[in-house]
Amino acid sequence: MSETAPTPIDAEHGAGGSWLVEDFDYDLSPDRIAQTPLADRTASRLMLVNAGATSFPESRVANIGAWLRPGDLLVANDSRVIPARLLARREASGGATELLLLRRDDAGVWTALAKPAKRLKVGERLVVDPRTGSNREAAPLILKVVWKGEEGQIGLRFDRDAALAEFGITPLPPYITERLDDPDRYQTVYARREGSAAAPTAGLHFTPELIRSLAGQGVGWAEVTLHVGLDTFRPVAVERAADHVMHREWCEVSQGTARKVAETRRNGGRVIAVGTTAARTLETLGKSWSDRDPAGITAMTGIFITPGYRWRLVDGMLTNFHLPKSTLLMMVSAFAGIDTIRAAYAEAIAEGYRFFSFGDAMLMFREVHTD
Repeated sequence: MSETAPTPIDAEHGAGGSWLVEDFDYDLSPDRIAQTPLADRTASRLMLVNAGATSFPESRVANIGAWLRPGDLLVANDSRVIPARLLARREASGGATELLLLRRDDAGVWTALAKPAKRLKVGERLVVDPRTGSNREAAPLILKVVWKGEEGQIGLRFDRDAALAEFGITPLPPYITERLDDPDRYQTVYARREGSAAAPTAGLHFTPELIRSLAGQGVGWAEVTLHVGLDTFRPVAVERAADHVMHREWCEVSQGTARKVAETRRNGGRVIAVGTTAARTLETLGKSWSDRDPAGITAMTGIFITPGYRWRLVDGMLTNFHLPKSTLLMMVSAFAGIDTIRAAYAEAIAEGYRFFSFGDAMLMFREVHTD
C-alpha cells in the first residue's frame, strides 16, 4: 500500500449530535498535570473502567496483564514523533516565527502552524538555523511560504531535502512547561514510522519487557499507523460537538494486522486499542470490515467519535486522561458512557491521579469485567 495515494475516509459522528461541548468540561487544578514522565514507564497508576460502572478499581500499568485474557489482542500506533518544531526568522525583517510541521504532501509542501501567522505573506522566505548540538556547519534551511490558510496554517516549501533532526525540536504539548531531558521519553519504545506532531501517549507506558511478558500469557500484539496532526493542538471552538470538523490524518493498517484482528474476533478474544489514535484507526478500518475477508487500508481519516457512535472493532481501550472539552474526551465518553467517564474523572481528581500526556492511564472495556 502506498502513502502517496490514500483513500479518503469521511468524518463520522455518533448518534448524539445534540451534545454540547460544555457537556465534556471539568475542572482540573494545574498541579494535577504531569510535567515529567515517571522513571519507570510501567509505574503509572491504572484505573479500570467498565462501561456503565460506578466503581473503578486501581492497579498499575505493570500489572495490566491481570485484566487481560489469553487470546486478547493489543493494537498500538507505531507512529514516531518528528522534530517538527522549528524556530525561524523572517528573511526580510528578522522577526521571529515559530513553526510546527504537521504533514507533507506528495508535492513536498509542508502544512504547518505558524506563530505569529497574520504578518506572513505568500512568497516570503523564512530562515531556520541549525539547532544547538547539531551540525553547526550546515547551511541555514530556507522555507518559502506558498499558501496561507485559516487558524494559523501555512504551506511551506523547503529549499532542499534536509534532516529535520539538524533543525527541529521535538514538540511537546503546550501544557507541559518543564524541560524534557530525554526526548526519547516522548516516544513509544516501538515507534518506527516517522510522521507525528505529537506522541500517541497511551503507548508511552509500555516497555519491551512488558510486551514480552504479555505475550508469554497469550496476549497478542499488533501495530497500526496514524500520524497525529492538527487536532491534537486545536481547541474545539464550536458550541455543538457535531459542528466540529476534524482535520484528516494519514493512517494505515497492514494486511497482517487485519488478519490478526480477524483471528482474534473468530476465537472470541478482545481487540484492545492502545490509545485513541489506534482506536480511531481501527474504527476507520471497521467501516469496510469483513470478518471473512479481512483487508488492510491506507486512508486519510477524519473520523470523529461522539456519544451514540456504534463501535465496530474496538472492545477495549488503554488511554490517558484527556483535556476538558476535547475530541478525545468525547471519544472515551462514547466508549464507556458519558456518566461513567464523568464519575471516573471525578474519582481520578479526588484520588490524585496524574493527568495528560505523561500522566496515569485508564483501561476501559465495553463489557463488565468479571475475573
